[in-house]
Amino acid sequence: MPVHVSIHDVTPAWAAEVDAALQACAEVGIKPGLLVIPNYHGAWPLDDHPDYARRLRQWQADGHEIFLHGYYHLAGADRRASATAGNAAPRGLRKLWAQKVVSGGEAEFSDVDEAEARRRLDDGEAVLRRAGLEQLDGFIAPAWSMPPWMHAVLRERGYRYTEDHLHVYDPAAGARRTSVVLNYASRTPARLWSSLIYCRLARPARRFLPARVAIHPADMRHEVLRKEIRGLLRWAVGDAVVPARALVEA
Repeated sequence: MPVHVSIHDVTPAWAAEVDAALQACAEVGIKPGLLVIPNYHGAWPLDDHPDYARRLRQWQADGHEIFLHGYYHLAGADRRASATAGNAAPRGLRKLWAQKVVSGGEAEFSDVDEAEARRRLDDGEAVLRRAGLEQLDGFIAPAWSMPPWMHAVLRERGYRYTEDHLHVYDPAAGARRTSVVLNYASRTPARLWSSLIYCRLARPARRFLPARVAIHPADMRHEVLRKEIRGLLRWAVGDAVVPARALVEA
């Protein structure tokens, strides 16, 4: 089955770590998709980093897909009260799961209502256009977490790719496919080692399902994860695909 490789959290804040992940991919001839954050945690606006925007343009010209990856990649940032009708932000257990279990308070699109989600998509798309990135290959929510009504929003805007923990989607076509995602978590030693074990155990699922390898910049700060990622990339060679939406069609 096909495998898609991506680097999450592409921002000037993680420039050195993103470079290390790109180098690891280049060593085996894989061109990963790049998930770009327009203003990481509200402190790293891409508009203020023209040199990094230039690098993004070059990566896109070299064949890397570019995905919009939220706006702030942070829950609770700059929320504005909405005076318009629309879907509400997730609450209760859904919000707790998104912010405390699958992320450390970074599930941005599981913390906003529909009007605010639309504003952040507008603002994020505008930032990437100003950076010279005219084509976007999809939208992927931070922490793979967004409410179900976001699919209609993405379909309306013509997005051809998105994903969550369990599925890959072509919103414009209304298509969905189950997919296994392999990624590491390094916020705590327990998460690091449990995610490492999970990735080793989950690899055989690729015989039945399309797979995703998701590299996070923080992974590159740990020698054990750098080694695991290189092994995972070698495992993906030969079946790595571009574009990501090929997973939906597999």
